[in-house]
Amino acid sequence: MAGLGILVLSTAATAQNFTNASGQIPGGSPNNASRSENVDFADYDQDGDWDCAFADGGDGGNDQNRLWTNQGLAQAGVIGNFLDVTNTQAPVFNDQSRDIEFVDFDNDSDVDIYVSNTSAISSQTNRWWANMGNLQAGTAGFYQDQTNSRWTGLGVSGSSINPSQILGSGGFIDFSCDCDFGDLDNDGDLDLVHSSYGGVFGGQVPTRLFLNSGAGVFSEFNPLNYQLGGQTINNGEGGVWCEGTQSSNTTNSTGVNCDIASSALDIDVGDIDGDLDLDILHGARQELPRMFRNNCEENGVFSQFRDITGAVFPAGYSTGNGHYDQQLSDLDDDGDLDIYGMNWQVSGSLNDITLKNLTGNGVYGSTTVVPGSGSDDNETDSIDYDGDGDLDVFIANFSGQDRLYRNSTGTGTLVLTSGVLPADNSTSLDADMGDIDNDGDYDIMVANDSNQANVLLKNNFNVADTHAPKLYRLEQAPNRFAGVAPTVIRVQVYDNTSYYTTWYYDTRLEVQVNGGAVTVYPMLASQGQIFRAALPGNLVGTITYRALSTDKSGNTGSTPILQYTGSNGGHVGTDFCVPGADIGTLCPCSGAGQIASAGHGCGNSVFTGGALLEAIGTISPDTVQLTTSDVPAGVGTIYLQGSVNLVGGTGPVAFGDGIRCAGGALTRLGLRNDTDNDSVTTYGPLTKDIPVSIRGAVTLGNTYVYQTYYRNPNAAWCPAQTFNVTQAIAITW
Repeated sequence: MAGLGILVLSTAATAQNFTNASGQIPGGSPNNASRSENVDFADYDQDGDWDCAFADGGDGGNDQNRLWTNQGLAQAGVIGNFLDVTNTQAPVFNDQSRDIEFVDFDNDSDVDIYVSNTSAISSQTNRWWANMGNLQAGTAGFYQDQTNSRWTGLGVSGSSINPSQILGSGGFIDFSCDCDFGDLDNDGDLDLVHSSYGGVFGGQVPTRLFLNSGAGVFSEFNPLNYQLGGQTINNGEGGVWCEGTQSSNTTNSTGVNCDIASSALDIDVGDIDGDLDLDILHGARQELPRMFRNNCEENGVFSQFRDITGAVFPAGYSTGNGHYDQQLSDLDDDGDLDIYGMNWQVSGSLNDITLKNLTGNGVYGSTTVVPGSGSDDNETDSIDYDGDGDLDVFIANFSGQDRLYRNSTGTGTLVLTSGVLPADNSTSLDADMGDIDNDGDYDIMVANDSNQANVLLKNNFNVADTHAPKLYRLEQAPNRFAGVAPTVIRVQVYDNTSYYTTWYYDTRLEVQVNGGAVTVYPMLASQGQIFRAALPGNLVGTITYRALSTDKSGNTGSTPILQYTGSNGGHVGTDFCVPGADIGTLCPCSGAGQIASAGHGCGNSVFTGGALLEAIGTISPDTVQLTTSDVPAGVGTIYLQGSVNLVGGTGPVAFGDGIRCAGGALTRLGLRNDTDNDSVTTYGPLTKDIPVSIRGAVTLGNTYVYQTYYRNPNAAWCPAQTFNVTQAIAITW
């Protein structure tokens, strides 16, 4: 439309105008006179109003990131007024920051902070700031730098990072502009997607994934165990966390190739294909923006992502150079994630586009150029500024006047407004939306570059939100046998605001067993639009459930009711290989022979303080699930299958701190990590998880033996050994 010389303008139907309310925020140096690259809202002191944080420095050099506390509620001042508390509540670090993310990385229900830095001027790493409330038993809203203790395994075997990139002060050299969090592996904690744009925007340093231990310690997800030779990744090298080999700008979507290294200035995490796991929309400043599918639901287990860029975008969806940002949001209100692509169409002008998710399966339709979007924009955000229930769009403009688009019909048709925003000629880099004065509408905080003051835009609509959240695709739990492993249920939540506002909604499951009393279980944000609950695995009967979500204005949305059956399937197989008649009472960890005793954890089964293997379900049909309990918290377990019972054959053999009674054709069925630190891992149902090649080798009518191998922490009573096994279970199929 810009090419035709036509500009669509709209004024608000009533006087829903924003005013510059900079009198309500700090002013002057150093409180508000920096190069602010990013701003985020969160209630970091847990008093019910929005506070905010700024990432400062950027291209201008090293600077101190800042915290501003809302003076309402706990501070007993005027709500919506902000005070700079950096000097008393933030770690003292001058760094070249481009992004700041509020995230509860240690699972203690307060918001911590992750800071993305760039080594463009001097080598530095991203930083972890822990909120000292709750788990830390200090004061909420006061932060401590814990960078050294939050990474593990950097630069060693299992890490793609070359040792030359590790910094002596902690962390590793990188060029990070945006990082996002999400529960990538569906284990109940938030993992990290760590993007990099590379030196001088070279686009050759790979994005990396780091998995959360459950306690806020992050290790790299690198199933290839592949380490780069230096800082960059080359074509033909392994895709680390993505299927296939690295191939720049590949359009292959079969898993043969992927491109995990491009000049990413923004990334987004959300469920684009409706399968309730989190996919990755990966920006690229000068290359093609990319899409990566999470294969968790497709493969039945968390595994490498697949680069599906060539399969989900239309031809010509992105051109030129200068793609600074993009946004996942439900612009057309149909229950899936559409895309606003900032500067994705560059040909003379830097045009923005929208791409609609056609049927909710993650395939995007033809591009629509956004009217009046030809200037040099830097960031986009979703906001319902006029209270009509759909998502409007705010643009932080690097080259002049910020813009606001009204969603004119609720179908994603964006119309440029006029006179709604105050006149502005600042160099805007970012904005965040939040109801900072609790009056029911969304206000805007704008982060500015070049030592220009950041600006608060106060929304004068002043009418409480009346639109309830919309919940889609409540997960159908399968019928199951009661056991230790929980029943995980997820749901999508949308509202007339960005999904990083809905993360703080009261979202929950209402559950009844056999029509009895309602029990409420919290659903925690997995990030993106996904929420997750874990029901106790021991529920027996007809279990009915529905999900509900209540926004900050008290509006509640809900799903239809679903149900599943929990049964007492009983223990399958025969337990053996326990101290006593099977293997005697001696532990192999002592050369002289140590007598097993309770609490030592030496030998097999809980009789000596070790882990216990359970097999629950039925043999025909095969619904057997193996569960190992009482493993040391946070360790990995390997489920073993043997074709021979050594107790009745050549005799059991010493195996670490325990005794191995599974022999013959001994197979490692699979690895399961105790990522949520509950000392329990689960494998199965066996017909689903055992690879077909192994499953096919199991002969009908024969007996097979199962044990679990697990790491055992060194102890004074057995310092020479580092692993153990459970008792064994013999199952005749």
